[in-house]
This record gives sequence, C-alpha cells and structure tokens, in this order.
Amino acid sequence: MPRGVPNKRYTPEFKKMVIETMLEENLSYCETARRFEVSCDTRIKVGNVFI
Repeated sequence: MPRGVPNKRYTPEFKKMVIETMLEENLSYCETARRFEVSCDTRIKVGNVFI
C-alpha cells in the first residue's frame, strides 16, 4: 500500500490478511504496521473491534 495517502480505505481482504499475519506470526501491532506500510497510529476496524 502507498504511504502518505490521507483517508485511505482498506479492503476487507487486506484487513483480514493483516490480522491473520499478525496472529500467525505473533507480531506486535507496530511490527505489523511496518510490514504492511501503514501508520502505527492507524487502527483497522474489523466488525465492531478496532485492532
């Protein structure tokens, strides 16, 4: 994903991939954010939960 894109909307598929990677590889939120080039301040909403 390109960096610096304001108000970027992520697809449900991308969100699922990020969360699955985070859980499978036991990564912290910031490690996962760096890997997928999203801000560590950004939270991904899945259903009613923000990750």
